[in-house]
This record gives sequence, structure tokens and C-alpha cells, in this order.
Amino acid sequence: MDNSHISEAQSLEVDSIVDHNDHPAMRSSSGAWKSASFIISNAIVERFAFKGIETNLINYLTGRLGESTAAAAANVNMWAGIATLTPLLGASIADSCLGQYRTIVLSSLVYILGLGLLTLSALLTSENPSNCRSSNRTSSCNPSHLQAVFFFFSLYVVAVGQGGVKPCLQAFGADQFDQRNEEECKAKSSFFNWWYFGLAGGVALGILILSYIQDNVSWILGFGIPCIFMVVGLLLFLLGTRTYRYSIKKDEKPFRRIGRVFVASAKNWRKTPPLVAAEEMAQGNLPHQQGSYQFKFLNKALLLPRGSERKACSIDDVEEAKAVLRLFPIWLVCLGYGIVSAQPSTLFTKQATTLDRSIGPSFQMAAASLQVCRALTLLILIPIYDRIFVPITSSFTRKPSGITMLQRIGTGIFLFIITMVIAALVELKRLKTAEEYQLVDMPKATLPMKAWWLVPQFICFGISDLFTSVGMQEFFCDQFPNELRSVAVSLCSLTSGLGSLLSSSLISVIGKITSGDGGDGWFSDNLNRAHLDYFYWLLAGFTAIEFAVFLFSAKCYIYNTSTT
Repeated sequence: MDNSHISEAQSLEVDSIVDHNDHPAMRSSSGAWKSASFIISNAIVERFAFKGIETNLINYLTGRLGESTAAAAANVNMWAGIATLTPLLGASIADSCLGQYRTIVLSSLVYILGLGLLTLSALLTSENPSNCRSSNRTSSCNPSHLQAVFFFFSLYVVAVGQGGVKPCLQAFGADQFDQRNEEECKAKSSFFNWWYFGLAGGVALGILILSYIQDNVSWILGFGIPCIFMVVGLLLFLLGTRTYRYSIKKDEKPFRRIGRVFVASAKNWRKTPPLVAAEEMAQGNLPHQQGSYQFKFLNKALLLPRGSERKACSIDDVEEAKAVLRLFPIWLVCLGYGIVSAQPSTLFTKQATTLDRSIGPSFQMAAASLQVCRALTLLILIPIYDRIFVPITSSFTRKPSGITMLQRIGTGIFLFIITMVIAALVELKRLKTAEEYQLVDMPKATLPMKAWWLVPQFICFGISDLFTSVGMQEFFCDQFPNELRSVAVSLCSLTSGLGSLLSSSLISVIGKITSGDGGDGWFSDNLNRAHLDYFYWLLAGFTAIEFAVFLFSAKCYIYNTSTT
């Protein structure tokens, strides 16, 4: 075979990527959308199952398990908090030991086991109707201690399973696109849009369908259907095995390599920084990028202590450590996004309980169902963004994604300011309505104000998510070292989880301060005497400060091109 044929064959292969047989992956028969479609399908099913359980969990705890509202809320918050932390554990295992594919398969089996045990738990509870008492459309039971323990064990098995599936699926999907190929690079940016589109669809279906089945048909079916769907999702994922691209792992684990850089830099902090990086760059062995000149103290990791038998860190290792360090300020600022994004499922829904939710003469929608507006907004706007906005903006900016990832995140943060201003104004309208109709001291009365007033703030949240949430996922996946992409995805999930915890703490502190003199406070149980509008104005101001800090951080940030 002559050199031209060898060159042509190599161009058909994807560098540093293998197929399921450990042979060099061929571009024409592997990866890209043919693989991503299997992965997105599995993600839709996973979100359908998870949200179908999470959304209505408090009703199961107060009903079938007979818990008080306070105890049930505490248990739901604890479980949801653990569920946002497990992806970091799952991602760490995938990136350091098992790899993404094996972690997804094993975690899916754990997920299915948990859902199966939940179904069995509901079946055992339903076999004891003598322990339940009914009132109107609700029922409250008093199951045995063993049944309650079995239920919570099953619930936390689900949390562990999703912790391995959620981060690895997205990272594995992103790895199916070769950033060095112009066409696939553009498709990769589009992947994150359609990924979130699929998640929004799964969430909307889970909230609407499973909540209805659980409340009106059977909890056994309400838990059993997600279990069946997860089995189908795993089978779909396995069907794509022959089309997937698999990254070739380096001999040394990524956590160890990066950790060794920080340890070596600390040990050599008194020594003169080496000139190795400059020499390597002059010889063309190191990509000449601005990022190489940041965090120069890490260059000390290139020094080899006298008498040491261990080898010095390589320049690539040092650049990977710098890339991770550069991302930290951006991630820290994005915690503010997590605080604001916690409101729709808590305070917004609480507001809806006081408003007129009737549709027609006999049907009344659930207060929590308004959250579907957020998902529906994403389902409508993501195709518009991907097919219209991106091509138009890319014609001006010459960027495949239209705008940069940080510009996208920043736009979403700015829209969150507008969202909280709208929420504050609507709440002010609600309070005035209660006062006008003399319903201030009647907290259980339905105000003569339609729940549709809350729809604009839910829609604005969806628009903000389109920019911030999707942008964050693309940004961290793209900028983290290749072998740590699962960790990158889990950090996005961690942002929402920690944001929810910070929001809860903030509400608790403000509640104690504002009701310290025996008054109603901002978060009074009687919402007609509370002042959620003040809290929304506070969040708008906080987000404005966050936006200013983000602009400064984004201006200082230097994109890492070595990961692509």
C-alpha cells in the first residue's frame, strides 16, 4: 500500500478512539448521531422514571407511609440532596476505574433493581388496606417499621443507580463527536441542545403521566411503569454498542496525574520555576496558547527533587491541572444559578396553591403541574434555537455554535434577573388581590386571581435554562480534560444540588430574622401575610451581583483548546 492510501485510511479513522472490539474506530461506521440517538433515548427514559418518582414522592410519604408533612418534606429534601451528590461518585468511578460504558450498564442494573424494589414495596403496603384510612381523595396509612425501612432502602438504591447513569450518559454522548472534525464539531454543539430537549420531554411526560397514575390509578403501576421503561432504555443503549466510540485511557489515572501536579508544586514552592515550558514551546512541543502562562506556580511541578526516584510531572499533566483550576471560579459563580433555579418547585408552587386553578366548570389542575410550563418552553424553543438562532448568529460570528459557551451562560443569568423581577411583581399583585377582597386572614381561601398569572415566570425560567443550563453542560464537558468529562457533567448537577441547599438555608435564616419579633415574617404559613415579593427582589439583586462577577470571570477566562 502506498503512502497516499495509508494517509486516506488514517483520515477515515478517529484519532485515539477505538470501537467495541478495540480496533481503531472508523468515522463512517461509528459515533456521531448514529450513536447519540441511542444515548439520548436512554436519557429520556431515565428522566421520565426519576421525575415521575420525585415529583409526587411527598404524597406517597404522607399517604401510604403516614408521615407528617414536615417529616415527609425533610425526607424528600434529604433524598433529593443525596441524589444530586451521587453523580459525583458515579462520575469519579467511571473516569478513574470502570469507564463510562461499563458504569452506565452496571448503574442501569442497580437503577432497575431499585425501581423493582419500590414496586414491591408499594405492593406490600397495598396488601394491608386495614392500616389505611381515607378522607375525601386522600388516604393515610400506618405501615410497619419494616415496610418503611424497605421503602427507603429501595428509594436510595434508585439514587445510587441514577448517580452512575446521569453523568456518564451525557459525557459518553459528547464523546461520540470528534471535536477535530469540522462537521462533527458543529454537531457536538447541537447535541447538547437536543440532549436537553430530550430531558425536558422526559420530565414533562413523567410529571403529567406518572403523577396522574399514582394519584388516580395505583402506586404499584406508578412505580412499576418506570421500572419497565428503564429496562427498555437499557436495551436501547445496548443495541448501540457496536456503533459507539470508546476513548483510549492513559496508563495513569487522571485524578492521580492532576493531584500529583498540585502536590509536586507545593513541595517545590521554594524553588525557582523551571524554564522547561518555554523551551518546549520554542521547540513546538507545546501548543502556544495563553492558558499556558496562567498559574505559573504549577510549573514548579516540572522540577524533579534531588535524589527522588519518581519521575517529574509532564507538561501535559501541568496543563490539565491548569485547565481544572481555571474552571473553578466559573463553577463557583454558577452556584447562584442553583439558588434561583430551586424556586419553581418550592415557592412558585406554593403560590399556585392560593390561586384559582380551575379549567372549565369541573376540572382543577394541580399546583405542581404548572412546572410543566418550564419543560414545555424548552421543548418549543430548543428546536428554534438550534435550527434558526444558531445559523443566523454563526453567519455573523463565524462560530459553529453561534455564540460562545460563556456568552450563552451569561445571557441565561441575565434572564434570571428578569425572571425574578416578574415573579416579584406577580406576587405583589397576588398580595393586593388578597387585601382587596379582604382575604388576608383566610389562608385556605382561593383568591379570585387565575393561576395563569404565574405562567410568565415559569416560561422565563425555561428560556433562562435554555441558555444557562445547556450552556453550562456544554462548557464543562468541553473545557474539562477528556478523561474527566463524566466529572464535568456531575459538577453541573452538583451546582443545582448545592444551590437548593443554599436556598433552603437562606430561607431559614431570613425566616428567623424577619419573624424574630413574633411577626409573620417573609415566609409566613399564611402566604397572604408573607412577603415572598421581598425575597424575589432580594434574589433579583443577588443575581445581578452574580451577573457582574460572572462578566469579570468570563473576561479573564482563557478557553482551553487542548481538550479538543
